[in-house]
Amino acid sequence: MAIATVNPTTGETLKTFEPHTADQIEEIVARAHGTYRDLAATTFAQRAEWMHAAADLLDAELDEVASLVSTEMGKTIGTARYEVSKSARGMRWYADHAEEYLADEHPVQPGDVGASAVSVRYQPIGAVLAVMPWNYPFWQVIRFAAPALMAGNTGILKHASSVPQSALYLGSLFARGGFPVGAFQTLLVEGGAVAPLLDDPRIRAVTLTGSVGAGSSVAEAAGRNIKKSVLELGGTDVFVVMPSADIPAAATAGVNARVQNSGQSCIAAKRYYVHEDVYDEFEAAFVAGMRAQVAGDPFDPDTSFGPLATEQGRRDAHELVEDARALGANVLAGGNVPDGPGWFYPATVLTGVTPAMRIYREECFGPVACLYKVSSAVEAIELSNDSDFGLSSSVWTRDDAEARQFQDGIEAGGVFVNGLTASFPQLPFGGVKDSGYGRELSALGIREFTNVKTLWRA
Repeated sequence: MAIATVNPTTGETLKTFEPHTADQIEEIVARAHGTYRDLAATTFAQRAEWMHAAADLLDAELDEVASLVSTEMGKTIGTARYEVSKSARGMRWYADHAEEYLADEHPVQPGDVGASAVSVRYQPIGAVLAVMPWNYPFWQVIRFAAPALMAGNTGILKHASSVPQSALYLGSLFARGGFPVGAFQTLLVEGGAVAPLLDDPRIRAVTLTGSVGAGSSVAEAAGRNIKKSVLELGGTDVFVVMPSADIPAAATAGVNARVQNSGQSCIAAKRYYVHEDVYDEFEAAFVAGMRAQVAGDPFDPDTSFGPLATEQGRRDAHELVEDARALGANVLAGGNVPDGPGWFYPATVLTGVTPAMRIYREECFGPVACLYKVSSAVEAIELSNDSDFGLSSSVWTRDDAEARQFQDGIEAGGVFVNGLTASFPQLPFGGVKDSGYGRELSALGIREFTNVKTLWRA
């Protein structure tokens, strides 16, 4: 894939970029490696000052940056502004809490282990490579970059080839905030350049958000080189509705859960399991809500959601719908590629989906929802777990015992009751099974790329 800004609203190529040369790559890696010791030697207070300054820059340039995000990947200008603002808030969170998260711990009494003093210390490990996706071009990067830098690591960003201008902005942001040159840099390279980087001993770890195939390749290369990796590889998240739920509220939330970011979110709801007692009521409200969604110009305030980010992405989503339709699924809304420029796709609802259909198991990265009728909480949990993925989930019930049943039983990195799945700096984020391993955000996220060092003294 060429490194280029292609406006998904029009299909027009706005700007192309040459990949970094071998010499430029070497310069970037050497600078990250060389800067690491100096950055690790700074205090939390100094790094927090720089992080706050970078967050202030991001806030000051919010309108410009949000416009860039909408232009490069097609999300509505309102959601782009929210993403950029959330990124600045995440930076401030880690600026204010990194020292607390990485403070020395005293897990036992020294005498219990034959010592006069014992503690556990978290220390940085060096240059970390981040391979990031286009769907949240700022938040995905910041939730790695802010904790990594505050821990004292340096970062190298290999961003998606379709958001090069966002990548370059991020590559300069932290230096503009005061971090040493080399603390955080952007590499403009294509996907094939990642594995050789992991063979470089100066790169100490890698984090990737992307497809299962990409994650498997990166994990293999990291494993071969005995390097830590954190992977977030998508999901087929469930949205469960039980009889005690507020059905109108659940239906409204269900629509938002599927069309947020044009359906291009790992934690967007994709499989809807609705109890038979309230199925008809939910289906009617949900389908009406999906039909009311307007796919259009992301800069138009009347637009519900923008185009898909790439032509291939739209093709992939429609192929899953066509496969289901050919095998007998019912299309209650959407399901057709519209005429005209851009990579638009309508809000789509499928019923009658069976295991014979690809969309039953594959992640659909577009505004396509699959509705299923279930007879009990047990059946809903069994079907939720009948997936290769396990990222997150959303359950709608006003029965406390039932809520606990779902939170205990669903195999996922998160279970949200009566609310949409979301990511917060304060809470760990990640999944199980093919959704990946490791955690981002919270104290767990900042500790992923540290040396957990035991200090013992006789």
